[in-house]
Amino acid sequence: MVQISTWNKILIAVICALGIVYSIPNFFDKSVFEGVPDGLPGKQISLGLDLQGGSHLLLQVASDVVIKQRLDDETDRIRGILRTAKAKYQGLAVSGGAVVFKLLDPTKVDAIRSEVSALFRTGIFTPSGESADELAVTATEDGDFSLQMTEAGRKALIARTVEQIIAILGIRINPQGVLEPTIQRQGEDRILLQVPGVDDPEALKARIGKQAKMTFHMVDESNSVEQALKGQVPPTSMLLPMRDVGSSGQPQHILVQKRVRVGGDHLVDAQASFGASNQPVVSFRFDSIGARRFGDTTRENVNRRLAIVLDNEVISAPNIESAILGGSGIITGRFTVQETQDLALLLRAGALPAPVTFLEERSVGPGLGRDSIEAGKVASLIGLAFVLIYMVVSYGLFGVLANIALFFNIALITALLSVLQATLTLPGIAGIVLTIGMAVDANVLIFERIREETRNGRTPISAIDSGYRRAMTTIIDANITTLIAAILLYAFGTGPIKGFAVTLSIGLMTSMFTAVMVTRLFVVLWLRRTRPQVLPV
Repeated sequence: MVQISTWNKILIAVICALGIVYSIPNFFDKSVFEGVPDGLPGKQISLGLDLQGGSHLLLQVASDVVIKQRLDDETDRIRGILRTAKAKYQGLAVSGGAVVFKLLDPTKVDAIRSEVSALFRTGIFTPSGESADELAVTATEDGDFSLQMTEAGRKALIARTVEQIIAILGIRINPQGVLEPTIQRQGEDRILLQVPGVDDPEALKARIGKQAKMTFHMVDESNSVEQALKGQVPPTSMLLPMRDVGSSGQPQHILVQKRVRVGGDHLVDAQASFGASNQPVVSFRFDSIGARRFGDTTRENVNRRLAIVLDNEVISAPNIESAILGGSGIITGRFTVQETQDLALLLRAGALPAPVTFLEERSVGPGLGRDSIEAGKVASLIGLAFVLIYMVVSYGLFGVLANIALFFNIALITALLSVLQATLTLPGIAGIVLTIGMAVDANVLIFERIREETRNGRTPISAIDSGYRRAMTTIIDANITTLIAAILLYAFGTGPIKGFAVTLSIGLMTSMFTAVMVTRLFVVLWLRRTRPQVLPV
């Protein structure tokens, strides 16, 4: 433990120097380091909503649209049952929050009722833990059927939808995983969203509110767009606007078939890139099922146009030159680079299962954050002062060496938070204050062990070697158990709790390095230089 190789000394010196260099930008204005290439010192710690302000949004999920979409899906399934049973029917549609139809052959009422009931008996669980059906089927002897969602089924469907939207919003807003937005469900169909440091809330709302539902349809080339604009839209087609306007500057429309050839749910990747003529495009890739459907569609429709529809708008309608069998392709259009990046992110995150509306929008000013930062600084300085004084009074010169290592520890924490661009919140400051005290904990264990070995009559070199060696197991055990708790807080916590876990984890790792490596280096250098007969501890 008192033998440190030359390369170890160099490594310790380099790490400490990098910690100081990468923490320095936090003491300057951001404009000083604008344009600095990635990888070089220039990044600053990102402050959370409670420290620097940001955007506070309250969203509401269109629950009626969710239920309507679900009932529309069930309409297709019921149609399949009736066709299989060769039962004549009429009026199959969604009306009054239920799927209704009339069976023209009353003798088949019982059989159809049993078959439909068995198909939609999902067995969901209510909050009380009881099993319940999601959909209820009623039928009269005359053949009038009604398929309606139960109250338990409605609540379960909305809850699933809200949780899915929360997951998608997390990916859209925080793709790198370091921004630490707060995304929480409020009530039955509302979502609270707080994002720190947002400079353009309108751009954030545009990214959030876009449903990003992409589908592929064949263009209806057998019917006239002009007739469709007059209201004569074929029942198997739909009239949609195009993203690009014509030469006259007027919006263009196109007829596309209602049948979805490939859905966006089969997308596995989407990336912003550049096309053959260096124009911004979005490249995409399907999963195996989507690749097979896309290949079949392009093979069967060579020299026809394929419409790419995003949120009921045709963003591109290229001509199919040949079969595309690789399961990948590109989306072209008059995109800017930023638009391709945003579109690729939305497609990777997935489509929102339902539209959202903004009920409340509030900008959180940095005034409260300044008070929190000042309070955090005061708490940190007070804690640091007590630790420094205690170490010097208790362990003399060794305490001074540990205090010097503590400053390197603070520099390393600041540098890592800056490089990782982890968001620092008020609980994160609490984590840093906690690690200031814990940073010298390992040194206390080592110094107490050295003091005990000295009392037992060991020589200075032997006491230091034995102290470090015997205290190491306890130090590792204590830090690993705390690190496990921090990892669990990060894994299962949300928002500020994650911020506390991040700073605590970083502080544990840096304190282990400074206590075991930096302080030991100082002690060994002092020991080799002075060769004392008595240890000042």
